[in-house]
Amino acid sequence: MRTLAELPLGRTAVVKTIDGADDIALRLLEMGLTPGVTVKLLGAAPLGDPLELEVRGYRLSLRKSEAKRVGLESDEESGAKDA
Repeated sequence: MRTLAELPLGRTAVVKTIDGADDIALRLLEMGLTPGVTVKLLGAAPLGDPLELEVRGYRLSLRKSEAKRVGLESDEESGAKDA
């Protein structure tokens, strides 16, 4: 399964899962990264970390280590369109 850390710049995808059952997983859910939500990768810092996302109408920055825990639906499953 592809993760949020692997999403190409400018692409949109749909969250499928959040891996883990710890405080970080709970925090990702609290920040709006719930299954079924659409996310778009807006940018990355010069060294690739952190990532800037658009989710639920706001911008969110995540470390790559956190983004690796967000599983995405395949393009065929999601029906997400690139903006």
